[in-house]
Amino acid sequence: MARATGKSEAVYERLKGDIESLRLRPGAKLGEVQLGEELGASRTPVREAIRRLAQEGLVDFVPGEVARVAAISLGGVRSLFEFRMMLEPRAAASVAASGVTDARVLAPFRVLHERLEEFDESYRALDAGGQARSYQGFYDITEAFDQAVIAACRNPYLARSIRDLRSQTVRLRYLSHSGPRRMLTSLEEHRAMLKGILQGDTQAAEAACLHHLAQTLQALIESLTSQDLTPGADVQLDAVS
Repeated sequence: MARATGKSEAVYERLKGDIESLRLRPGAKLGEVQLGEELGASRTPVREAIRRLAQEGLVDFVPGEVARVAAISLGGVRSLFEFRMMLEPRAAASVAASGVTDARVLAPFRVLHERLEEFDESYRALDAGGQARSYQGFYDITEAFDQAVIAACRNPYLARSIRDLRSQTVRLRYLSHSGPRRMLTSLEEHRAMLKGILQGDTQAAEAACLHHLAQTLQALIESLTSQDLTPGADVQLDAVS
């Protein structure tokens, strides 16, 4: 039983990563037999992985029909960000307030500030090709920042609500940072959020987070209206180990 569970987890992680990175395009079919053959897995772990992804909103799954990668729509993106703007600025302010009375809260944010400054310096020294290849490094920092806010948020209901949205927001990250200009402005926005938290300035942390989300939404709208997100050719996947 443990072996099957491990296989299901491996299939889930592979499919989730390919969906979040847009390697599996919105609307792409997720046939159990084909995926099983490509990933070296039986239909059971594939079916379990698809069901988990459907629960997270990444897959449209109807029993008896072929599952598909969930679509990305302008309306859906606007609704998602409207909800995020209600939650995340409040969480950032909460973390900034907590850091005033408990210095331990700020430790991971100090580390992230150092990582951000080091990335900024190295990123600006690269040519265009090198900058494009370094995007994942920035994604890692922003993901670590988001997770640090969730971990430090003292309101468990607020933290859980933000955590539950992560699967949706990660997939959109690859669209919002679609060029070097947006990469640099996003970097500045994260620097402002970190500054507010580290200085214990709740208003600044909240305002910086709200500004970041508004700018990200605008970048997403521009990206979505300029890209074709219809399903492309079938993607050949490597087997999972």
